[in-house]
Amino acid sequence: MKSKFSEEFIIAVLKEGESGIKISDLIRKHGISDATYYNWKSKYGWITESDLRRFRDLEKEIRKLKHINAKQALDIKVLQEINKKNW
Repeated sequence: MKSKFSEEFIIAVLKEGESGIKISDLIRKHGISDATYYNWKSKYGWITESDLRRFRDLEKEIRKLKHINAKQALDIKVLQEINKKNW
């Protein structure tokens, strides 16, 4: 299930919480619950914005590599089928 809050927003809220603002004021300001804030903190508390960008870039690269791998696997299958035929 996709969250209605972006990861950038979550990290910004957590940074705001680390800056010394009372958590009760912070969650009221952003309309989230205590549980949501602490779940976010446990899941995203260690991530910085630069880490998030790096992860997204890596995910894009992985998608590209998977696509290339799938194309090569298909090419190999086609060549194997061609090679099976008696010439």
